[in-house]
Amino acid sequence: MQKAGLVKPELTETVPELSKESRRFRSGRALGLLIGTVVLVGAIASVSDTFLSPYTMFIISRQIAFSILIALSQAVCLVVGGMNLSVGAIGSMATVILGLCFQNLGWNAWLAVPVTLLFGVVSGAINGLIITRLKINSFIVTLSMTFVYMGLRSGISGGSPYTIPPDFGFIGQNAVFGVSWVFVLVCLILVATGYMFSYTVFGRQMLATGGNEHAARLCGIATDGIVFRAHIISGFLAALAAVLWASMVGSCAPETGDSWLIGSFAVSIIGGTGLMGGVISCTGIFLGGAIFVLISYGLIEIKANPYFANSFLGGLILLAIVLDRVREVLGERKRKV
Repeated sequence: MQKAGLVKPELTETVPELSKESRRFRSGRALGLLIGTVVLVGAIASVSDTFLSPYTMFIISRQIAFSILIALSQAVCLVVGGMNLSVGAIGSMATVILGLCFQNLGWNAWLAVPVTLLFGVVSGAINGLIITRLKINSFIVTLSMTFVYMGLRSGISGGSPYTIPPDFGFIGQNAVFGVSWVFVLVCLILVATGYMFSYTVFGRQMLATGGNEHAARLCGIATDGIVFRAHIISGFLAALAAVLWASMVGSCAPETGDSWLIGSFAVSIIGGTGLMGGVISCTGIFLGGAIFVLISYGLIEIKANPYFANSFLGGLILLAIVLDRVREVLGERKRKV
């Protein structure tokens, strides 16, 4: 029987079978998240007369989209057995670069956006190179780079926001058939990511690297290259989130990304991404993003003390981790019996 997370050598040459997370979510966890989402929608709708209005749905769909995108930038690192604590810092620095391109250099979006996304790629490449070449734990590397980027963004911007062209808000502030363009774009990215992990060699190699790096290396997978590329994708997605956020709010605020870290872990973990690597569910990340945003919105609706919001969300993350571990332990016991 194939070991969890381990890709057979021949799978690198053929279309792979469905991933472990796909089978796992088909077994019932996605249904549990869906039920939780429906319950939250019903509960909030019962205490808010405006919750189901088109405008509120538009706003919430945008927030869910951002939660998903930020979670994906974290999840691609988690799935290979690492993490990226600099997700928010990369987004923050990307916002400053976008603002400089617009306000100081006078560039249009066709020049400013690619340069900003290139920064995300380069920042991810720097993280990946240090982790793979120097064999330093991703926690230490990305934590250090967080301080580097936060210092740069404050020093360059002085804490002041940058102005952007009025027409740059098209994607962030407009909708198609009442649905935010940001939501549509992020859903397409999520579908493409799900396809990558389920049906491409690279995606299966990422799962194999996170599931058992040593075994993956013995199977001929260049695990260092996989980790390196995972961090590049992570940096790119963080920079893309910064671009979309600037389009939504209508300016480039340096503090963008300051609150992304807890959300990136919360949505990923609630959605079933394994902290030890080798497991990811794009369906779970979508539902996790919805639950995360709905809980935050619900706390506002019931006028809960905002100072306790992070405590509640932190407890939710811990609960998701504990339940996931209990599920794994029970599964191992059943297999032994």
